[in-house]
Amino acid sequence: MSLLNFEAIRTATVHENPFPYLLVDQCLQPEAWEPLLTEFPSIEQGGSFPLSALSLRPSYQSLCEELQGETLRQCFGSLFKMDLVGYPTTLTVRGRCRAKDGKIHTDSKSKLITVLLYLNEPWTAEGGRLRLLHSKRDINNAFAEIAPNMGTLVAFRNGPTAWHGHTSFDGARRAMQLNWVRDENAVRRSSRRHGLSAIWKRLTGVQRAA
Repeated sequence: MSLLNFEAIRTATVHENPFPYLLVDQCLQPEAWEPLLTEFPSIEQGGSFPLSALSLRPSYQSLCEELQGETLRQCFGSLFKMDLVGYPTTLTVRGRCRAKDGKIHTDSKSKLITVLLYLNEPWTAEGGRLRLLHSKRDINNAFAEIAPNMGTLVAFRNGPTAWHGHTSFDGARRAMQLNWVRDENAVRRSSRRHGLSAIWKRLTGVQRAA
């Protein structure tokens, strides 16, 4: 049994303006909720962590395989009208949000498509909701606002106008980010950057606890 609801993803509507994006409210099978909620990796620091820095339990091992698998690649290639054959992926996990996070930005030029999968209990906070924006100037000038609820998936084609961010939030905010990237150099850069950052965050977290 798959954890992802591929049919819901495959039939999603792609909105073309102001940049190509899609939203799937429930991209997870109902049976996947409980194990994914209870087996989320232990992450006590903010920022993104590569899979290599985490201890993944069975449900997340399976989810990662599906996210990086051929079926999902075909889904997003068809939805965004891109040939993704031969393009590698990166996959990172976030467990906590810092008050400083969420500043307006576009993703690196090395990223072709960004997929965000949220894994939280029903979201009640005002902050921490993803906003897709008309420009880089105003976080309130949004054309879409998405609560990071369990099973909510947002994907967009990266480009110079793909502005996004969220208002300030400090606390647990679980998400996985999948990207198709231009080449293996981008994979190595991502792995090196997030890997070193994860080591530093672990060390400084231990020092603060002591």
